[in-house]
Amino acid sequence: MKHLTILVTAFILMGNLIFAQSFEKDIFNTSAGDLTITFIGHGTLMMEFNGKVIHIDPVGQYADYLKMPKADLILVTHSHGDHLDLETIKKIQKGGTQIVASLVCAEQLPSASILKNGDSGTFLGIEVEAIAAYNIVNERSEGNPFHPKGEGNGYILNIGGKNIYVAGDTENTPEMKKLQNIDVAFLPMNLPYTMTPEMVADAAQVFKPKVLYPYHFGNTDTNSLVELLKDEAQIEVRVRKLN
Repeated sequence: MKHLTILVTAFILMGNLIFAQSFEKDIFNTSAGDLTITFIGHGTLMMEFNGKVIHIDPVGQYADYLKMPKADLILVTHSHGDHLDLETIKKIQKGGTQIVASLVCAEQLPSASILKNGDSGTFLGIEVEAIAAYNIVNERSEGNPFHPKGEGNGYILNIGGKNIYVAGDTENTPEMKKLQNIDVAFLPMNLPYTMTPEMVADAAQVFKPKVLYPYHFGNTDTNSLVELLKDEAQIEVRVRKLN
C-alpha cells in the first residue's frame, strides 16, 4: 500500500508538471499604461492592457484555456483550425466579450463583428484595422492558394499610441509593404503555408517595424531571420518560445 501511495503521488506530480503553463511575456510601455504580450504557441497570443484581456487566435492545443484569463476581446484571423477553435472560444467568453473576425469566419461566429480587408473598428476603445492576409506564391495546387485573398485578416491594434501588427497567415504582400509606423510586428514564417525567412526580411526591410517577432514558425530556423536583418539598425528582431 505504501508503494502504491508513492506511485500515485508520483503520477499526480508528473501530471501537474505536464499541465503546468509557463509562457514568455514581454511588456511595452505605452502612453496609457503597460501592454503585456504573452506568447502562447504557433499563431496564438494574449495581450493585457488596462485590465482588459485580448486573445488572438486562441487554440486549445497550445494552452489549457480553462486556466487562462477570460477574454474581453477575441480576434480571429481566419477559419483554419489552428486559428479558429470554437470550443476554446467558448471557454474564455464571458458576459460582454467582443469577437472580431474575418469574413470567412462569419458562419462559424455569427455573433462576431466582421471586418473585411481594409475595414476598421473600435473595440474596448482600441482601434483595430484589418489588413489583407493571403498567399501570392504558395498553393495547395495550381490556382488554389493556401490562403486566398479576401478570406483572412491580419490586424493592426492601436494600443496606447503604439501600433501592434499581427499579420495572420500571409506572405509579403503589397498591402503589408505599404504599412507605416508599426511599433511591433508579428510575421508568420513557415513553409509551405506562409513565408520563408527571406520573405519576412523582405517585408520588414520595407515597412520597418521597430520590434519584429517571427511567429507561427514551426521548425523554421529563426536564426536565419536574425542573420538576414542583422544590419537593419531600425529593426529589433526578438525570438520568443511559441511551443
